[in-house]
Amino acid sequence: MRSKFRSLGLILLGAVAGVLISLNLQAIAEREAAGPLPVEELRAFTEVFGTIKQNYVEPVSDKKLITGAINGMLSDLDPHSAYLDADAYRELQVGTQGQFGGLGIEVGMEDGFVKVVSPIEDTPAFRAGIKPGDLIVKLDDTPVKGMTLNEAVKRMRGKPDTKITLTIARKGESQPLVVTLTRAVIHVRSVKSKLIEPGYGWIRVSQFQEATAESLVKHLQQLYRQGPLKGLVLDLRNDPGGLLYGAVAVSSAFLPPDSLVVSTDGRVEEAKKKYFATPDDYLRGEHDDFLKGLPAGVKTVPMVVLVNGGSASASEIVAGALQDHKRAELIGTQTFGKGSVQTIMPLTSNTAIKLTTARYYTPSGRSIQLTGITPDLVVEEPGDLAARLREADLQRHLDNNQTRAAPAKPEPGTANSTTPPAAPATPAKPVEFGSKDDFQLGQAVAFLKGEPVQGQPSKTVAQQVKSGS
Repeated sequence: MRSKFRSLGLILLGAVAGVLISLNLQAIAEREAAGPLPVEELRAFTEVFGTIKQNYVEPVSDKKLITGAINGMLSDLDPHSAYLDADAYRELQVGTQGQFGGLGIEVGMEDGFVKVVSPIEDTPAFRAGIKPGDLIVKLDDTPVKGMTLNEAVKRMRGKPDTKITLTIARKGESQPLVVTLTRAVIHVRSVKSKLIEPGYGWIRVSQFQEATAESLVKHLQQLYRQGPLKGLVLDLRNDPGGLLYGAVAVSSAFLPPDSLVVSTDGRVEEAKKKYFATPDDYLRGEHDDFLKGLPAGVKTVPMVVLVNGGSASASEIVAGALQDHKRAELIGTQTFGKGSVQTIMPLTSNTAIKLTTARYYTPSGRSIQLTGITPDLVVEEPGDLAARLREADLQRHLDNNQTRAAPAKPEPGTANSTTPPAAPATPAKPVEFGSKDDFQLGQAVAFLKGEPVQGQPSKTVAQQVKSGS
């Protein structure tokens, strides 16, 4: 029996080595002047593989074991690296085009639970009061603990008009929240706008998709057709991010040509890049430069950017660029702090890995990772505490590389708390962004008019101004 295991182990060791070579990991190792492949560790892997195949209570396919191993390798790195099977890869591609089926939640993983990064506006999850930072601990009667992110997402996706019950742990709540949602086809309209009052416009970007920047231009044109603007509010609250070139394009709409928007830095040369407000960095393919259609006043109109704890990734890039270039005043609360770059690396025609390959830096060189973007004026939405949970709270998060942010201590009633939750509760309905009840938007308009703002200056920004940085 032992010789049989040894033979199987040698065969699998050769197979794994072949896979590693096919993925060009050996070439990367040579570039890094690293040593040879870890033969002892690979031998241990093949021994475990063979033992499972021989002794597990039920037969297990090779594909299931290898896929599980790949999943484990990636998920153990950080919250955003992942293996994309055929379904997940297809959903990723469809999601960037602005239409998919499900509940309308941007999610990640934390300590084995699904964590809400941001609900997508005008979706079942948003209307039900799901908030950034919520931990989904049960899907119907099935605990989430032990599921992969892909498995949890598959359970939340489904045919329109079917129902699913979520059990949620929320920071600051002493009891779990239970809400039943009806799945729908999610049409994400990534840009919306309106004239708040004569001379003051509001334009909201809820997600960075393929057509977001072109849509932004059209909305700005519509606003300016109603007359010149005295002030403009760019609303990035609860925007979970999206495509990098979309963030560069949106930033370029408001910045002088050739301004540095964002830079990335990683271990390999391909991860060290700078992105500027130039067509080469925000256009894809043979598209005409849609930013040529911008109204002239867009480059100089006084601006406020609204952010909160649900503003992540691409939205943090835009906020950081406009803040560093002193193009806009940032109002709201600390952003999520998702400042890492994920590169999609296809394995086959329908599978891929999503691997964290670099960190994002603002034009002044600030790392976005963990710390996020600090607003110039801190204005909290009354009663909104969940948005304070950020990237730093996620398990296995990537370091900032400049400063360290300590994860928040668990509150009673959250998934990591030792205090048992009480009976289920129902989440409160969210404030509709852009409505007359939108307190933060009201403060943004007050700022543009030169009126007092009910908030406080950010200590971080005040210290930067004092030190001249």
